[in-house]
Amino acid sequence: MLFGKRKRIVKRILVVEDEPLTAFDNETMLNACGYEVVATLDGFDEALEILDREPIDLILSDIRLRSEQTGVDLARAAKKRGIPTLFATGHKLPAVAEVAIGCLHKPYTDRQLKAALKSVERYLAGKRVKPIEGLELFVRAEG
Repeated sequence: MLFGKRKRIVKRILVVEDEPLTAFDNETMLNACGYEVVATLDGFDEALEILDREPIDLILSDIRLRSEQTGVDLARAAKKRGIPTLFATGHKLPAVAEVAIGCLHKPYTDRQLKAALKSVERYLAGKRVKPIEGLELFVRAEG
């Protein structure tokens, strides 16, 4: 199909966010865009339980969580399971390029989040990725 809808690589997303309003906004926007939000959580242990029970295509996580462990710890655990993580944070990033696919810097708009997810999907499909405002990919971006 020449003009058919592209096959989506990322369908099921786990949202891990410690700010309730941001978590709600992300979940609402992702659902409206046709993604299945598997769960919206604010802690490491709960997220790890979901990773062990549910198929997940992508984790959208803040760096700071409601637990001693951070989003970086979650990204490490996810990487061992073959699940990519996209950070969405306003906090300074520690060295995370080895465990995450990138970071969408807060504050961001729904439009930026949608564009970031498209970029992540293109990368996961092995296609060229153009940089977008607010998104730092930890992969080589080509124009």
